[in-house]
Amino acid sequence: MFLWLLVPWTLLLSTALGAVTKIGTSCTVTPLTDGSDDTPQILSAFKSCGNSGSISFLDGIYHINQIMDITLTNSTVSLRGTWIWSTDIQYWLSHSISVVYAKRSTAWRIGGRDFEIRGYGVVFDGNGQKWYDQNRNQGNQNGRPISLTLWNARNAVVDGITWRQVQFWHTFVAHSQNITMTNLDMNATSNSQYKTVNTDGIDTWNSKDIVLSNWTVSCGDDCISIKANSSNVHVSNVVCHESGGMCIGSIGKDAGVAEYVDDVVFDNITLIHSSNAAWIKTYPSGPGHVKNITFKNIKFTDVNQPIYISPCIYSYSNCDASRLQISDVRWENISGTARYNVGAGIHCSGNAPCQNLTFENIDIKQKSGAAVEYLCSNIANQKTSGWRVLGLVLRISLSSSIIISLGGS
Repeated sequence: MFLWLLVPWTLLLSTALGAVTKIGTSCTVTPLTDGSDDTPQILSAFKSCGNSGSISFLDGIYHINQIMDITLTNSTVSLRGTWIWSTDIQYWLSHSISVVYAKRSTAWRIGGRDFEIRGYGVVFDGNGQKWYDQNRNQGNQNGRPISLTLWNARNAVVDGITWRQVQFWHTFVAHSQNITMTNLDMNATSNSQYKTVNTDGIDTWNSKDIVLSNWTVSCGDDCISIKANSSNVHVSNVVCHESGGMCIGSIGKDAGVAEYVDDVVFDNITLIHSSNAAWIKTYPSGPGHVKNITFKNIKFTDVNQPIYISPCIYSYSNCDASRLQISDVRWENISGTARYNVGAGIHCSGNAPCQNLTFENIDIKQKSGAAVEYLCSNIANQKTSGWRVLGLVLRISLSSSIIISLGGS
C-alpha cells in the first residue's frame, strides 16, 4: 500500500513542479528541452529539498534567465550539465542582487550552513562576451553580476565547477566562515578587441577560515583577491593565466573605516603572463592593517612586476599619507621571469612604514636573462633587523628593514 501511494505522489509533484521530481527530502531536476527558462524549477528544487535534503541536477542544458537567491541548511547539491545565463543585459543590470561591497551585485547568492555543492562535469557559461563587448574595457558597472556569491554562509564546500566566459567576478565570499572551495576551473577569454576586465577568480570580504585549493584560472583581473576584514585564508595549488596574481586588497579606501587582512598563506602558485605575482595594494585614505601574510613556492613566467606593495593604489598620489600598517610579510621561494627590469617594488607609506618584511630564496630575472632591480622605500627598523643581499641590484631609500636571501643560508 505504501509503495502504491508513493509513486502517484511523486508523479503528481513532478507535474506540479515541472522538471522536478521529489522523493522524501531528495529532489532530482531534469532540464527543460524547449530552451525555456529553467530558473523556476531550479528554485523549486532548492525550496523543497534545500533544508536537510539533497538536490541532484541531471545532465543537459539549463537556461538561467533570472536571479537566484537561496538558503541551504544541512544539504548536498550535485551539479551536472551546462548552465547558460541569458544575454538580457538590461534585466541583469536592473535585477542582480546587491552584495553591498563597492555597489557590486550578483546573479546567484547562496547562504546558509552545513552544505556542500559539488560539480560533476558541470559548466557555468555566463555568456560573458556580451558583457565584455558592452562594457568596452571599463572596470566596473553597477548591476554587472558576479556569477556566484556565498553570503552569510557557514561550513560550506564548493567543489568541481567549471566556468566559461563569466559575466563579472567568478566568485565572491562575504560575511562567511569555514568555507572550502576546491577543484575549480575558470576561463574568461575575449574573442573581440575588448578585454575581460574585472573577471576576478575570487574576492573575499568580511570572512574567515577559508581554504582555496586546486584552481586553474584565466581571467582579466586578480586571480585571488583577499579583501577587507578577511582572516585565516589558505590558498594552495593554483595556476593563473593572464591575471593580477595573488593579491591582498585593495583595502583602506574609506577614511573613517578601519580595515584589516590577517593570517593569509599563498602556497604552490604558478602564474603565466600576468601583471603581478605576489602583491599588496592599499589606498592612502583609511586606517587598518595587513599582518602575517606569506607568499611561498611561487613560480611565474612573463610577469610585469612580480613582487609589489603600493600604499596608494590607482591614484599613485599622497602615498606617504597612508596610516594602514603592513607588517610581518614573508616571500619565500619566489622564482621566475619579469617582463621588465624590476623584480620587486616595495613602496611603503612614510606615515606607516612597513614592519618585518622577509625575503628568502628569491630568483627573479628578466626574460632576456638580465638582472632585475629591487626597489624599496619606507621599511622600518633596518638596524635591528638587518638585511643581506646576494647577487642582485638593490635600491633602498629612507629607513629600511629588509632581509633578502637568494639561493642559500
